[in-house]
Amino acid sequence: MEDWAEIRRLHRAEGMAIKEIARRLGVARNTVRAALVSDGPPVYSRPVRGSLVDAVEPAIRQLLRDEPRMPATVIAERIGWEHSITILKDRVRVLRPQYVGIDPADRLVHEPGAATQCDLWFPEPRIPVGHGQTAMLPVLVMTLTYSRYLTAVMLPSRQGGDLLSGMWQLIGQVGAVSKTLVWDRESAIAKGGRPTASVAVFAGTLATRIRVLPARDPESKGITERNNGFLETSFLPGRTFTGPGDFNAQLSGWLPRANDRLVRATGRRRVEALATDLAAMTVLPPVAPAVGLATRVRLGRDYYVRVDTNDYSVDPHAIGRFVDVHASPARVHVVCDGRVVADHARCWAQRVVVSDPAHVAAAAALRAAFNQANTDRQAAARRAAAHGVRQHDDGTTVALRALPDYDTLFGVDFNPAPTLAPVASVVPVGVAAVGVAAVGVAAVGVAAVGVAAVGVAAVGVAAVGVAGVGVAATDAHPPTCSAPPVTASGTASGTASGSVAGEELAPAASPVAGQAEEVQLPRTLVLSPSAVTR
Repeated sequence: MEDWAEIRRLHRAEGMAIKEIARRLGVARNTVRAALVSDGPPVYSRPVRGSLVDAVEPAIRQLLRDEPRMPATVIAERIGWEHSITILKDRVRVLRPQYVGIDPADRLVHEPGAATQCDLWFPEPRIPVGHGQTAMLPVLVMTLTYSRYLTAVMLPSRQGGDLLSGMWQLIGQVGAVSKTLVWDRESAIAKGGRPTASVAVFAGTLATRIRVLPARDPESKGITERNNGFLETSFLPGRTFTGPGDFNAQLSGWLPRANDRLVRATGRRRVEALATDLAAMTVLPPVAPAVGLATRVRLGRDYYVRVDTNDYSVDPHAIGRFVDVHASPARVHVVCDGRVVADHARCWAQRVVVSDPAHVAAAAALRAAFNQANTDRQAAARRAAAHGVRQHDDGTTVALRALPDYDTLFGVDFNPAPTLAPVASVVPVGVAAVGVAAVGVAAVGVAAVGVAAVGVAAVGVAAVGVAGVGVAATDAHPPTCSAPPVTASGTASGTASGSVAGEELAPAASPVAGQAEEVQLPRTLVLSPSAVTR
């Protein structure tokens, strides 16, 4: 390279001959001539020799055409490659861009107060959470896109309620909210690409919107992704933590120094550019949004409620009633009918039973009172049984009554008189009545003396107790019928008369001995002189 430049200088600037240049520089005259003719410095090159991959390049192109992102190891397996994998990977690296396509990324211009990028960072050190357990806990990182102002907090879980609690805490530290909150497809925030119901309510309360990024597109929130790496390399090294509280305390003490750094992209410090961001952001609402884990359950006999795999005791006086459970990252509250029945510190460990001694003591007192009351009821039942008295479980004496009393109360008779077949009512008149005049009464329901029944409501028969007359009447009306009243009377001479609804019936004449006549009777019979009506 130096000889080429010197040859050209000596010949063109000083007019030295080729022979003299060759003698002074110690090179051949043909070398001097070639240097003067060429337009550029000499470059070493040699003819390209063939490669083993040349023979299989068409097969590689066909596989990349069908599947542009197929790994080189899979391509080697498909084409039966038996040589060095390095030269195959080099050729695939050259050919792949021709089939994958080009996806350029544009530079984004961030306006003040326009957006806040949110993401979860999982620090590698496992944090002690008590009860002999350690866990890799998520850290919510939020970055204002214009000023690059950074906020972060560690949370107990990735559940939606905890994420909303962390967002509200960090937004409250800033003092205003951006017009857009940018999230990836975190399942608790936007499962399936749409914000969940609780996240939509949160955004509506703050008068902002949730922007969900496409899947596998971390470049769209590259600012907060770089801050995750910044926390990994600048905050974590050389630190140890005794628990989540200690982690958040150290992080809160380090963030002011991080926000005081100069940002090369903006040429300003983060804390200085924050004022411009705040001027364009939305003020916070007077009412806090609904955040945290919330559920409503009926308290069982064991008087414990479950929050994030942990069980917390509740005042046992609320057993059998609905209670509202609300858990923030710090506390767990349980309310029943507007009264707080449990208040515990949130446990960040897993599968732990958290008990309040007051709740345990109250449960023991209630259990003792219940057992004593049960013992008293059993003793009272034994005493009552000894005296022939029956009692309910609550001590109420059971009254013993005869079954006919209930028959009378409900107006039923389970032993009715037999009912004759429905035939025409016939009265044999040819037999002299005996004792009718002397008695002058009509007996009702005397079936044993050969008297037929007419119009009895309970058994369907009204019995006429005239001994020897043999009056038969059937087809009585049921209790709900309104049959016209009938009166009948008998005499010692064997005559009978009656009336139906005020209509007189012709008296039947005494027949000749040995003869008989039939008299049609009405369905309902009211007897005289006693006027017994059924």
